Amino acid sequence: MIPYSTFTLPNGLRVVHHYDAASPLVHVNLLYNVGARDENPAHTGIAHLFEHLMFGGSLNIPDFDGALELAGGSNNAWTSNDFTDFYESIPPVNLSTALRAEADRMEQLLLTDRSLEVQRKVVVEEFKQVCLNRPYGDFGHILRPLIYREHPYRIPTIGRCPEDIMECPAEEIRRFYHTHYSPSNAVLAIAGPVSLEEARGEVERWFGPVKPRPVAPRLYAPEPEITEARRLTVTRPVPQTSVTICFPMGAYMAPGYREADLITDVLASGISSRFYRRLVMGTDIFTSADASISGSDEPGYLKVGGWLRGNSDADVARAEAALWEQLEKMATEGPSDYELESALNRFESRTLLSWVSCRSKALLLATAVMQNVDINTQVDYYRQATASGLRSEASRILRPEGACTLIYRAE
Repeated sequence: MIPYSTFTLPNGLRVVHHYDAASPLVHVNLLYNVGARDENPAHTGIAHLFEHLMFGGSLNIPDFDGALELAGGSNNAWTSNDFTDFYESIPPVNLSTALRAEADRMEQLLLTDRSLEVQRKVVVEEFKQVCLNRPYGDFGHILRPLIYREHPYRIPTIGRCPEDIMECPAEEIRRFYHTHYSPSNAVLAIAGPVSLEEARGEVERWFGPVKPRPVAPRLYAPEPEITEARRLTVTRPVPQTSVTICFPMGAYMAPGYREADLITDVLASGISSRFYRRLVMGTDIFTSADASISGSDEPGYLKVGGWLRGNSDADVARAEAALWEQLEKMATEGPSDYELESALNRFESRTLLSWVSCRSKALLLATAVMQNVDINTQVDYYRQATASGLRSEASRILRPEGACTLIYRAE
């Protein structure tokens, strides 16, 4: 169990605190409820661009990294389709340095023409490195539009193309900041050897004066239901052919989410999983096979697939048939009691291990508050899952008419 306390400032900033006397550092995590789903479809990649821009300096702290380093701290950030996260680890005596820096860039980020120019180029180079000059780098750009036709999840976090970033008007970038980076749109977590009273005092000191700004509403429509199977084949200069099949599923912690998560664990987690025993070791078709869920804040997808030993049409057909055989068994028979218990034990083990790191706890607590779940009830909630519940959810999700199949062929 992770003991924690929460409070909210008058400007809407939600704060979660966890006292950990064993940690030598205090960990600050500021999670914003903004991601790639909030972008203008014509100018994608802005949310990821802001992951970089937020380090470009603010009115009172022109060198964010320098200020943290002088105080003995380290920092980093990440962006997803749903959220943008910034985090610091710093000696407890210098907690105020991290909070002051975060509060200042929340309210007074310096979005100068020079900063925009530099960070645009950085993001474009990252796009080239990750998506254009790496085998399978365009995989997400191909798969997501196959699953989503309307929802902004159809665009990867890094953006649709470099031109979207380079050609986005500066005023639109600044507007994105002013309509999303507001205290009422964020959760601040503090974990470490700092008391609740001290943490509250420092948070009120630095974030209390930050004025709230109206947050832009999400106006996009839900993704329409997939009623007919979709299929796409592409050919690229890559070492192996892969087969991927995706199925729409519910949002994070919506009804059926737990079951879908456990289904993929039974199918592909570890050497005792069905995919490893029956597809990788049990056939000469695959070199590896996997299953996962997107785990997104809005309705996502369950994904299964594998890397093939061969590259012929017959190899692809055999691979698809083998995958479907395992999916149909799950949908008609469900897992055994032993398989379910093993999956639940793995979930509990992963959860408890994620609590070992104090920095990890800061992120987990911030995310739990953002998504309105109690971090301490997750294991018990999962343990209420039943084999019949997994079979029922598999039958509902793993339907041929809802399948989106991508064949990524090696040349």
